[in-house]
Amino acid sequence: MKLYNIPRVKTITKEDFIANYFKPQKPVVIESLTEDWPAYSKWSLEYMKLVSGDKTVPLYDDRPVHHEDGFNQPHATMKMAEYIDLLRSEPTKYRIFLWNILKEVPELQSDFSFPDFGIKLMKKLPMLFFGGENSHTFMHYDIDLANIFHFHFEGTKQIILFDQNQNRHLYKIPYSLITREDIDFSNPDFNQWPALKNVEGYTTKLEHGEVLYMPEGYWHYMKYLTPGFSMSLRAIPRHPKNLGIAIYNVFVLRYLDNFMRRLQGQKWIDWKNEQAITRTHNRINLNA
Repeated sequence: MKLYNIPRVKTITKEDFIANYFKPQKPVVIESLTEDWPAYSKWSLEYMKLVSGDKTVPLYDDRPVHHEDGFNQPHATMKMAEYIDLLRSEPTKYRIFLWNILKEVPELQSDFSFPDFGIKLMKKLPMLFFGGENSHTFMHYDIDLANIFHFHFEGTKQIILFDQNQNRHLYKIPYSLITREDIDFSNPDFNQWPALKNVEGYTTKLEHGEVLYMPEGYWHYMKYLTPGFSMSLRAIPRHPKNLGIAIYNVFVLRYLDNFMRRLQGQKWIDWKNEQAITRTHNRINLNA
């Protein structure tokens, strides 16, 4: 894979952000944006255990999608205190994602502010994500194709991004927002996944307090190199085409996929996985 380092800046004005990254839809890491937030000095796994240890949290791992899985259905639950103890004691595949701060621990909102990037952020949807050493997400893009600002705290996180214009190389699962789940994007097997040799994208490692801007609909793979957590703030897509796709995804695609799972069961999942390979290889003439 041809991966380019995501550009980095210490700070940025909203004018520069709009001109150099938002309008051209390019990613960027802002290194010092959070240094004046209380969260910069307070937010750690220990602090999260202190303020939310009694909360029951949904946990997800990297098992393949099964037809009986509900939308965002967790694979396990645990008290936050137990989960953080687990993160610190041993590597675990269990992750937390889309954990709403305002709903679960509203006092955390006083630890951060909503930066003025020149675009309107959705202030009711600050979400937290946690992961253990070497846990990772599947390569995916978000259902609403939002502009995402991903703030990382504690430890180190590896990021790989692709624009939607790279879809033809990615083994995208049809009627889904993910690629083949058995691809290790941190170390892909090009004999098994030859189309990936042609894909071009971006990579970086996020450290404590750094924020990554991910443009609308960007594919993202995230791997926790050490235990840690992140917060995402988001803004709706501004490109009319992306906004239309987001509306389709939310109100049509996910219901269509759930209907087919109920109708055909695991055959639907298996067919989609096979089609991801067939369609990708047809596009690059490997099946000719």
